[in-house]
Amino acid sequence: MFWEATKACELKCLHCRAEAIEEPQPGELSTSEAEKFVRSLELFGEPPLLVITGGNPLKRRDLWNILSKTSVPKALSPTVGELLDQSIDEIRRRVRSVSISLDGILDTHDEIRGVEGHFLRTIKAIEKLRSAGVRVQVNTIVIRRNVLELPLILRRIVELGVPAWELFFLVRVGRGLDLKHEDLTPQEYEDVMNFLYEASFYGPMIRTVEGPFFRRVALERSRGIKRASHLYKRIRDKLREVLGSPTLSRARATTFGTRDGKGIIFVSSEGDVYPSGFLPFSLGNIKSRELIDIYRRDELLVKIRRGEFNGKCGICEYKDICGGSRSRAYAEEGDPLGEDPACLYKPRNRTFFARRC
Repeated sequence: MFWEATKACELKCLHCRAEAIEEPQPGELSTSEAEKFVRSLELFGEPPLLVITGGNPLKRRDLWNILSKTSVPKALSPTVGELLDQSIDEIRRRVRSVSISLDGILDTHDEIRGVEGHFLRTIKAIEKLRSAGVRVQVNTIVIRRNVLELPLILRRIVELGVPAWELFFLVRVGRGLDLKHEDLTPQEYEDVMNFLYEASFYGPMIRTVEGPFFRRVALERSRGIKRASHLYKRIRDKLREVLGSPTLSRARATTFGTRDGKGIIFVSSEGDVYPSGFLPFSLGNIKSRELIDIYRRDELLVKIRRGEFNGKCGICEYKDICGGSRSRAYAEEGDPLGEDPACLYKPRNRTFFARRC
């Protein structure tokens, strides 16, 4: 359960989904509305993990009071800055884990985040959180600008003792609308997924956001199947150069079949409900309809969970564990049930392709 606590944020990230602004804006959930919302999560049979994101959720002065109103497990995705430095004790007491974005090495990270010197501050923030006993996950956007630095980012993660690495694959919404030149080709996506499979033998758990076909690649690699090309070889060789031979005998790659609308739901700062933060297709608003009712009964979400997709995703044998990025299908083609244009895999059902031709 992702909650965009506020759009306010002091950074100016190139790819920001929320198109964050410096200060909270009118229309965001009031304290009482937010308290009612977090309490409603306990109505689910198995309480979901509440991931508080933004913007910078620490910009909400009532945040800790709101979170005290529910017993569901919580994770926080804050911005690295003064508010984080001031909140470490509160974070240690209130949340299960924290995700910190690390998008490159030195200047690359600073360029993506829009703040000079932010890389070094990010490394220090991870060290402080770890020293305080907070479980930390590193998040990384994958774009053309930083793709060759992925092995170097992993080396930093390993050195810092971070147990999980979550990689976000570009969906052109928000500020990302202007980043077509930064997007990868389907073959390059496949190459990165094959690299990530090998990266999962170095310690941290590897997860992807809006790259669900990583689960297909992980299963195929475990069976000896690989569809990799030149980019894969470059970053794989760099991985071996900076980290040596793998340290684990088994891959630590998440292959659970959650996706936008299936095990994931998003509530905006104004209370609008979306299948995910990258899929701004409104399903209603929690001010007028119970979240549990939306999640269980909305027609689009039911179709997503049934795998009723259009195009090749609809006949793919991997659609249960993958299902393609619903967000990317909507962003590129306007169809939240369409096929994911970033995936090069051709399902075994050849009749579909003959029919299209």
